[in-house]
Amino acid sequence: MNTTPTEAGAARGADAPPLLNVANALTVLRLVLVPVFIWLMLQPGEPIRLAATAVFVVAALTDKLDGQLARSRNLITSFGKIADPIADKALTLSAFVLLSADGRLWWWVTVVVIVRELGITLLRFVMLRRAVMAASRGGKLKTTLQMTGIIGLLTPWALFLPEAPANALTALAYVAIGAAVVVTVVTGVDYVLQASRIARGEASA
Repeated sequence: MNTTPTEAGAARGADAPPLLNVANALTVLRLVLVPVFIWLMLQPGEPIRLAATAVFVVAALTDKLDGQLARSRNLITSFGKIADPIADKALTLSAFVLLSADGRLWWWVTVVVIVRELGITLLRFVMLRRAVMAASRGGKLKTTLQMTGIIGLLTPWALFLPEAPANALTALAYVAIGAAVVVTVVTGVDYVLQASRIARGEASA
């Protein structure tokens, strides 16, 4: 028996995951935690900085969990596709800006990251009319390095560690940030090359 387009659309709608699901809830939680993190970072005192670090870590964990849950439980929604990257960028870029404003990170690093993240997000949005650009192979590595470096610089190690290991952990955080900048730029170039290949393919078609 043949189904009409209306019936087929209704069937797809019935199979679609609900908007209110645990993956989307984690994404919303991350969005809510961003202003909390920013507010804590603007308060004086190292104990408050430790609280800000804890909030950032929790928010970063939701970034990992919501994607895993969405894929494993078939909870991928249009809302999640839009809100998840917005939450990711809001959390990461706010941390970079606040660390630079606090004098813990060079401003040029933050500018490079902001230009790359927002530029590639805009590029992928524009290219949606032509093709879906696959995620860069180094995307997960970039995120891991960025998060590691940010957490390392946010954490007030001197509160609970002697000077030598505290300085060593801070130095390792800067190494992670340096590696993150390299991967950030390389993956950004990879996206631009992808877009160029797609455009050339359309032009020759």
